[in-house]
Amino acid sequence: MSEEKNAPLIQVEGVKKSFFKGKTEIPVVRGVNLTIKAGEMLAITGASGVGKSTLLHMIGTLEPPTEGRIFFGATKQDVFGYNEKALSLFRNRVLGFVFQFHYLLPEFSALENVMMPALIAGHSKSVSERQSKELLEFVGLGHRLTHRPSEMSGGEQQRVAIARSVILRPKLLLADELTGNLDSVNRGNVMDLLVKLNESTGVSVLLVTHDLEVGKRMHRVLTMKDGLLVS
Repeated sequence: MSEEKNAPLIQVEGVKKSFFKGKTEIPVVRGVNLTIKAGEMLAITGASGVGKSTLLHMIGTLEPPTEGRIFFGATKQDVFGYNEKALSLFRNRVLGFVFQFHYLLPEFSALENVMMPALIAGHSKSVSERQSKELLEFVGLGHRLTHRPSEMSGGEQQRVAIARSVILRPKLLLADELTGNLDSVNRGNVMDLLVKLNESTGVSVLLVTHDLEVGKRMHRVLTMKDGLLVS
């Protein structure tokens, strides 16, 4: 699935999301239209609770919208029209995820953590190990292959998580407050890495954050307020 640079990668049309507490409807995303282009780095900023993460989860197919459609590439097929197997395949092949909490498996080394998605996808152990080593070298952790998460700093753990998120070469990397637990130095290092990944692989990046400084590193910045994109 190769997309021409600047061609639409993801198109969000009229997406809404509500949650219910008993019979009370709580609208969180109130009607969003958005196009993410191939090769683009896009940040969505805004205060906590405005719907940023919920929107990201819908684009990542982790949550279905209450209303609206999400299209991938030039197919103009709503991804939520896929059956369960096809949706899972789409998520695994097209999307990568990295979150504020890295969710590394504590009993495994950095190398084993990065290998895990490739092994689950059925790739051979030798190929998965070689690609994981290359990625860990790329993120500056070639000397940490055998270290477990407890033996690494927060910034190092987040770089392992980023390496893991791109082992299957996704088209879109979805990042939810990935620098939220990092100091300013590590925050800058992680953002440098995202830019480097984008420039070297062409992966698109959608990052949601309340940190305006982080947003400045992206190609485009949008602001979300009360469930709507306002700029």
